Amino acid sequence: MNKNNNNLNQIKMALGKQAINVALKQVGAKENPLGSNWGKPIQDYLKSVGINFPASWCMAFVYWCFEQISNGKNPLVKSGGVLYCWNNAKANRVVGEPQIGDIFIMDYGKGLGHTGLVYKIDETFIYTIEGNTNDSGSREGIMVCFKQRSRTKIKGYLRY
Repeated sequence: MNKNNNNLNQIKMALGKQAINVALKQVGAKENPLGSNWGKPIQDYLKSVGINFPASWCMAFVYWCFEQISNGKNPLVKSGGVLYCWNNAKANRVVGEPQIGDIFIMDYGKGLGHTGLVYKIDETFIYTIEGNTNDSGSREGIMVCFKQRSRTKIKGYLRY
């Protein structure tokens, strides 16, 4: 790898780590009322991707985290759709092995997905911060949580 590519990768990694720092401050944020996909700050997450009604918000949460640190130049695909973002990401953003700051993608079939940010990794699990989940790890939860996910359940990762 040449020096320019190495510097570019460091910049990409720095952006993901900055997004984690934003996400950490949101842990515990909940829908209001619970189960509504609405209320502050969930409305802000959704609004960041152009959604002005209650909707699944895990991808909007990730987009919003990057929005806070990107000075108006968010590099993510602007959408609340997890699999839409996965399918429309530039090929150089898709990676197989996770690093801290990556966006994990889960595919439940029938167009349903889930996502969040990777903040820690071991050989078996990724440790995440994710929105629209709960203690049981649902893709339709009520809050921003820390989660542990089996690496075998992950479709892939996006790196920005």
